Amino acid sequence: MLLPVERQQQILTWIEEEGALKVSEASRRLGVSEMTVYRDIQPLTEQGKILKTSNGLARVSLPTVRADHCVYCGKGTSSRFAVQIIRADHGVEQACCAHCGLLRYGDAKEDVAQVICRDYLADTTIGARSASFLIGADVRLNCCDPQVLVFGSRKDAERFRAGFGGELYGFDEAIQAVKEEMDGGACCRG
Repeated sequence: MLLPVERQQQILTWIEEEGALKVSEASRRLGVSEMTVYRDIQPLTEQGKILKTSNGLARVSLPTVRADHCVYCGKGTSSRFAVQIIRADHGVEQACCAHCGLLRYGDAKEDVAQVICRDYLADTTIGARSASFLIGADVRLNCCDPQVLVFGSRKDAERFRAGFGGELYGFDEAIQAVKEEMDGGACCRG
């Protein structure tokens, strides 16, 4: 008999291959009760990996977004502040700014291979995981709030912060800081 985590993985595989699956069919294939299947899928639905529908279980579909628009908020991605999210399946998603890029990564990190952004001062391409993020600086980008500026050099970020304020974070801390700020205010999605 399979462990719950093994049954969950098998259910995910079937749904990915078939698009949808009835609970009764999952129960039959796994040789367990429908109640066991419901217990197994609860964490998967809570994590947003699958949907419970009136017909059973279905694959979660990403919203359709034009390639030149932000996958998170829908704004255009033509500015130099745009962020690329490269998924493990080699697909590429665009975010209009580091704010949206961080939030999108937080939503899909298991499926993300790399996040690429641009240094605010040097306008060079950098990997987000090694970047420094300045949140709340007194600079207007005309993008999403809270604004997030990206720096390839911690030293440059500290110098910029000395003149324009804000708080500096590493990659993981920046994701958490943006999420916390968003919990108390309006979302940038529009």
